[in-house]
Amino acid sequence: MTRYLAPLLFGLIGAAILVGLGTWQVQRLGEKEGILAEREALIHGAPQPLPRTIAPEEQRYRPVELSGEILPGALRVLVSRKQIGPGYLVVSPFRTDDGRLLLLDRGFTPVDNRDLAPRSGPAQVTGNLHWPDERNASTPQNDIAGNTWFARDIGPMAEELGTEPLLVVARKITPADAAIEPLPVDTSNIPNDHLQYAITWFSLAVVWLGMTAYWIWRRATTRET
Repeated sequence: MTRYLAPLLFGLIGAAILVGLGTWQVQRLGEKEGILAEREALIHGAPQPLPRTIAPEEQRYRPVELSGEILPGALRVLVSRKQIGPGYLVVSPFRTDDGRLLLLDRGFTPVDNRDLAPRSGPAQVTGNLHWPDERNASTPQNDIAGNTWFARDIGPMAEELGTEPLLVVARKITPADAAIEPLPVDTSNIPNDHLQYAITWFSLAVVWLGMTAYWIWRRATTRET
């Protein structure tokens, strides 16, 4: 029996490690769900004033209501939507009633609408402040001259349109532009794969124990024959 002690311990220790990893993922799942719930509550909370001093980490997702005017001129950010295809996020300058100039992400328009001039004029906006992080090593450089952007780079966009480096992603614009569909801020793009990871680790623990039991059984039956 002692000859099976080492592989048995090896199997039990390995399974314990895998179960521990799975348990940690379950804990992380609870933490992430709590964070997402708090973020959703913030996104859909009561509107707050526009900040005078910009602090992205503190003000991200802050809900706002704006009254003012959408100004002529729009930047187009090339994106693609599942089951729809390529199109653009339309980012326009917006002047509030108290004279502030900021960026307004009005939403998505299909690529066929590239040459259509989006509506400008007085508007009421409900939305959220956002500082999107969309650029990585493979993101192309923006074609500013051709008005094709590959990320919502707030600094360069603000410089191009002469606004504050402040972006509001619209949830609703009144009156609406029929050619533009608002894509409001939500938590759908925040990964939460901890349940899948937990299932993977627990499954590996079961397989590990099964392989250990099979190996011991094979060794036992081989010695008996």
